[in-house]
Amino acid sequence: MPSAKVLEQKKAIVAELADRLKKSVTGVLVNYKGINVADDTALRKELREAGVKYSVVKNTLLSRACEEAELTGLQTTLEGTTAIATSDEDYAAAARILSNYAKKSKTFEIKAGYLDGEVVDLATIDSLAKLPTREVLLANVLGAFQAPIASFARAIQAIVDDGGIEACLAKKAGEAPAEEAAPEAPAAEEAPAEAPAE
Repeated sequence: MPSAKVLEQKKAIVAELADRLKKSVTGVLVNYKGINVADDTALRKELREAGVKYSVVKNTLLSRACEEAELTGLQTTLEGTTAIATSDEDYAAAARILSNYAKKSKTFEIKAGYLDGEVVDLATIDSLAKLPTREVLLANVLGAFQAPIASFARAIQAIVDDGGIEACLAKKAGEAPAEEAAPEAPAAEEAPAEAPAE
């Protein structure tokens, strides 16, 4: 039987894990079997730079933490080697990074995940992985905001290039501007009709 000190340490780990699960907006569990040290280091660095917490955990401790965080649907996947990646802000980062790595590895695999406190299936995790990065989404939104402004600026420049508002209004009304109006051509005289031949 473990000592009281060991039990207290395990309780502290479970409490910390449960708190992490509750505070995060998303989490992904993986089987990290077969990953080498260099790849593991690179993967951890990429996750850290994206604001994702990644750690290897014991299945028994994570199972208790899942129970405390009311994510009991994850417990059925807690076999073999397990690591968990959680994010407090970015919904897609963990899924995207881990899914990309899993595609390149024969043994590294996604086990399960959760989103806003609800356990989700692998299809949902795959959908999250396909979302663009936050920076790309922000750039798209900014582009959408700038498009009307750019169109307005081009319209104003076209008016200036066409000679000003008066010129544009005259063109729209189907008239040439006053200074460019051509003089009227004199009316052609009607030729007398020829008499019919007898």
